[in-house]
Amino acid sequence: MNLIVAVDENWAIGRNGDLLAHMKEDMKFFRATTKDHVVLMGRKTLDSFPGGNPLKNRTNIVLTANPDFQREGVIVVHSIEELLAEAKKYPAEELFVIGGGRVYKEMLPYCTKAYVTHVHKAFDDADTWFPNLSEDSEWKLTETGATFSQDDFTYTFTTYERVK
Repeated sequence: MNLIVAVDENWAIGRNGDLLAHMKEDMKFFRATTKDHVVLMGRKTLDSFPGGNPLKNRTNIVLTANPDFQREGVIVVHSIEELLAEAKKYPAEELFVIGGGRVYKEMLPYCTKAYVTHVHKAFDDADTWFPNLSEDSEWKLTETGATFSQDDFTYTFTTYERVK
């Protein structure tokens, strides 16, 4: 299983239910990497998309504690166990955890590859963080890709792989 995330210098990922920054090249990378695959997310992440609609050209699996939640075009699960059972129906390399914070934390132990966009800036008003893979002995930085500039910051695509 994979995950894809954008983090700032402090490994922050969001504020008030939204991304810290909207980065054109990062969005292109996200679309290209997850297209025709399976994305796993929490309900708040789904709600953050335009119109609260699922992502096109992907199988969308949404974790929510709300037993009455339904949304056209998504597979709804209500527990991590149910999410893992649903995920087993697909090849592991086609699965991408895409947020939010709680889903990342719960699913990280099941992931073997992490696509991390490092934003070279600290956002003071962040309220959600991702575990620092650079300080985790179970993960190794295996690839550093292109760096892009936008507004008052730069960002770099990286890949981490689980080594333990």
